[in-house]
Amino acid sequence: MSDTTNAKFMLGQQVATPGALRAIHQAGQSLLQFLARHASGDWGDLGDEDRRLNDEALIDGSRLLSAYVLRTGIKIWIITEAVGEDGKRTATTILLPDEY
Repeated sequence: MSDTTNAKFMLGQQVATPGALRAIHQAGQSLLQFLARHASGDWGDLGDEDRRLNDEALIDGSRLLSAYVLRTGIKIWIITEAVGEDGKRTATTILLPDEY
């Protein structure tokens, strides 16, 4: 990720499914844009309950989820795993909801 100045947590290893990469490319958008939004606490297109759970996860270390709608109308998810025994988040995955 190029700009981490607003990051509220570390992303760990960043991976994406082929379907998500294809959808983002077809929309003419940048994967880095969505990773930056996720890391800064902009959870995208989530309901109030999921936003509240993410805000709590910033404190308790549980899993984080963001959802964004691409220009093409396709939704992507970004999931950052819970903090492990080492106190770090190990991975962030970008995927389509039906790939979960």
